[in-house]
Amino acid sequence: MDYAIIAAGEGSRLAQEGVLYPKPLVPLDGVPLIERLIRIFARHNAHTISIIINSRQPQTRQLLEKLSHDFPLNIIVKDTPSSMHSMHALAPYLKADKFCLTTVDTIFREEEFGKYIERFENSDCDGMMAVTDYIDDEKPLYVGTTPDMQITGFYDTPQENTRYISGGIYALTSVSLETLDRCIASGSSRMRNFQRSLVEDRLCLTAYPFGKIIDIDHAEDIIKAQQFIQEK
Repeated sequence: MDYAIIAAGEGSRLAQEGVLYPKPLVPLDGVPLIERLIRIFARHNAHTISIIINSRQPQTRQLLEKLSHDFPLNIIVKDTPSSMHSMHALAPYLKADKFCLTTVDTIFREEEFGKYIERFENSDCDGMMAVTDYIDDEKPLYVGTTPDMQITGFYDTPQENTRYISGGIYALTSVSLETLDRCIASGSSRMRNFQRSLVEDRLCLTAYPFGKIIDIDHAEDIIKAQQFIQEK
């Protein structure tokens, strides 16, 4: 499995709230977010890990270059206008059959993640999106599903069939990159619009529910995430 991490955001809200670290270096249990993800991916059959960071994060690059690993670790330094553009910058490293991409501030239980990756590796679908019914996000992306968890749409507001929201973990096959190319060529941006385009292109997408996924957007989210990973 190839993995990718989007860590190119500025983290301006955290800085405004007094957090001294760039977002990828925010520690949970003493481990920076980006290193935590790399460790988890390494334990779940990582063939390669590709990471995009922005040019204003020299500390993040220094950390990545110091890490020891048994797989190719591709580091891209590029300033992008949106997470979708960051994914497009990572795309040349994701052309093998299946890959999993996350944002750097996505906090989840490793046990659930392992089952999710195993399910995707054994599936025939074009994509398997992590979803959760734990909603603690300023702008959640609601996911429409059928009773058998086929994804029917992505919405900015709740709909009749939207029990879940997107969890920021995307397991996809390389066919999705064709949709990504078209999105970029059309001037589109934001990951949620890419996901909508996957539905419009009639890719087979399924939803995989996690009990809880936390995004770190504010200083208080760091406390929530720390408590979450320490729960038995």
